[in-house]
Amino acid sequence: QAFLCVTSTLNVAVFRDHLVLEDLVEEMKQQSPALSFGPLQRDGQIAVQGSFPALRVLRDFLLLKAKSLSEEDRREGKSHQRPRRKLQEHRGAAEMRNSARDTHREKQVLVLDTDIYHYMKCFHPRAFQGNAVVISGVTDGDITTVCIESAGSKAGAAQGLKAKKMIESYSVELQRVLRKERICFKEPSRAGRQRQRQLCEKLKARYPRVLLIPYDTHLDLVGTSADVFGFAEELKR
Repeated sequence: QAFLCVTSTLNVAVFRDHLVLEDLVEEMKQQSPALSFGPLQRDGQIAVQGSFPALRVLRDFLLLKAKSLSEEDRREGKSHQRPRRKLQEHRGAAEMRNSARDTHREKQVLVLDTDIYHYMKCFHPRAFQGNAVVISGVTDGDITTVCIESAGSKAGAAQGLKAKKMIESYSVELQRVLRKERICFKEPSRAGRQRQRQLCEKLKARYPRVLLIPYDTHLDLVGTSADVFGFAEELKR
């Protein structure tokens, strides 16, 4: 199995108060002709299939649209505000600065294939250890959303962007070279599955760059074509 195409479920219901969702979907199709779109569901969800680069372009398009709508809301809100008197000015300036610093943080978001994410976490952990940034991942099936948070300062934003580019670079390279093989457990008993897992762990010493992802009914091997093929053949013998 090659990492060439993925399916992601988008929830565009957040735009319902501002846009006609059917019109938004048509705009998305024009923006990303390389993607395949499923039917728009009543709850605002829609399945989108295509390559990671094309999905990233669509994601950036939706983020920009959401940002522009948010800015419009703020401008409209300010135009209807009445002047307010300053209250409780005696509060410490340090407390106010700390509060502002906590709320003003830069955020970068990436969407990765879950297997590539796990492989990167295992064999390229430095990609998720940027200076002055907090990097977290939320997995939903085949897709993992990576969030990169940094301080709102110019230096913090630069560190966040650097971390994003590093993860993107690793992701593109791994997507090109990695393959996945699924090994189904033939023995139904727990003891039989345990013996197969132990055999896989022994083989792993000969293929240290293969990632083993165990499940109850099968085992996924993730690595280069040569390593995954060699591992699977030895396991079958």
